[in-house]
Amino acid sequence: MSAPVFVVVGHPNKGKSSIVATLAQDDSVRIASEPGTTIKARQFPMRVDEHILYTLVDTPGFQRARRALFWLQQHETTAAEHPQIVSRFIEQQRGSPQFHDECELLVPIVAGGGILYVVDGAKPFGPEYEPEMEILRWTGQPSMAMINPIGEVHYIDQWEAALGQYFKIVRVFNAMTAEFDKRLELLRAFGQLREDWREPMRKAVQALELDRRHRRQRAAQAIAKMLIDTLTLSVSKNLAHDDDPQDHHAELERKFKKRLRSAEERCRAEVERLYYHDGIKRQEDNAAPLEGDLFSQETWHLFGQSKWRLAALVAAGGAAVGGLIDASLGGLSFFVGTAIGGAAGAALGWQAANWSANFQLFNLPGVEKWGLGGGRLQCGPTTNRNLPYVVLGRARYHHQLIAKRTHARRDALVLDENRQQAGVLNPLADKQAKRLEGLFTKLRKTSGNMEHVWNMKDSLVREIESLLEEDVV
Repeated sequence: MSAPVFVVVGHPNKGKSSIVATLAQDDSVRIASEPGTTIKARQFPMRVDEHILYTLVDTPGFQRARRALFWLQQHETTAAEHPQIVSRFIEQQRGSPQFHDECELLVPIVAGGGILYVVDGAKPFGPEYEPEMEILRWTGQPSMAMINPIGEVHYIDQWEAALGQYFKIVRVFNAMTAEFDKRLELLRAFGQLREDWREPMRKAVQALELDRRHRRQRAAQAIAKMLIDTLTLSVSKNLAHDDDPQDHHAELERKFKKRLRSAEERCRAEVERLYYHDGIKRQEDNAAPLEGDLFSQETWHLFGQSKWRLAALVAAGGAAVGGLIDASLGGLSFFVGTAIGGAAGAALGWQAANWSANFQLFNLPGVEKWGLGGGRLQCGPTTNRNLPYVVLGRARYHHQLIAKRTHARRDALVLDENRQQAGVLNPLADKQAKRLEGLFTKLRKTSGNMEHVWNMKDSLVREIESLLEEDVV
């Protein structure tokens, strides 16, 4: 059985291409605010694992519907012959510039495609739409109407009353904001248009749900890798015997920060690719926490743990938190090596959360001598307790934006100010935070043994996948 084909038709500039892009999960669909952007019918199959689940056809808008309907009525015999008259209209007018757009949109319908008639619910219903709907009724093909509210003022009730006289099913669907469950609900409605489409669309929904879980799991794997890279990263420099290590601190700090930012950028690109958003644009705004600096004060306030909770997590993690602690309480960047345990571990958690505008925390163990002539200066791995929570929080929020974003949107990826004020993510539950802190502590302790580090990856992936699922519900 071939996959169902749905032909998206309607008045020009009413969101037809936006609906195709969203339901086909394809941001190559051309979308513009000017009418007439689509001039030829084009197919966009929805594939999972190279299997076509269904196909959307983007079409030009009606241009001369009243004249086309007049032609049909002039050739009318009986209602039973309406589909044949539409086919005859296409045969005779397909080369005519007068009815180019009408023929383009009718050809895939006459070939057996279901009709998805799109209107803008922000505009009032008018008599100019009636010829379009009447022509579609003449085709005899199964059809439904979709009210796509583009603007702020809605005429939904008016449209539902008018469309219900022509179409078996009428649905309100905002192509710009519809989340995944809303899209699946619409696909189930497609299956009601024709009996032999019911089972293919049921299987399509199942395949998309499974595909969505797989993509979320792979996103969790990408984020887990980034976290492991964050907790195990170190950069170093060999020194001559007369080098002053302090002269190289700034250079190593820049290199360390650049490597962390690169790891985050790779993770973001992978998540965007997983959700078919390869060509997404990002707003380059350092004031926005998502695009702002990983080490800024605002970023840490939004995505890090509070100083009291971090202290409790470290204390609950128990005894020794070996490593390096901040050499200053004023938020300077470097650390000196000091062995600590128990209560001192809790103090480290309290201290590491003491953010300031220039608070950038890195591990600088000092110079490790390797012979009489010099040494090796190393920055990292980090012992800052809050850094992994900040990195994870930013990754969760980026994933949330990408997973909920429809392919009809062409605006840059930005952080919504209202969501900043309300809180960007579901907070970590106590049990989740304790499990994560345990994993982060183990990763720090085993950072020298990468085999042990990667053995812990599966546990970290499971925790992150659970969080990602909660974030997009």
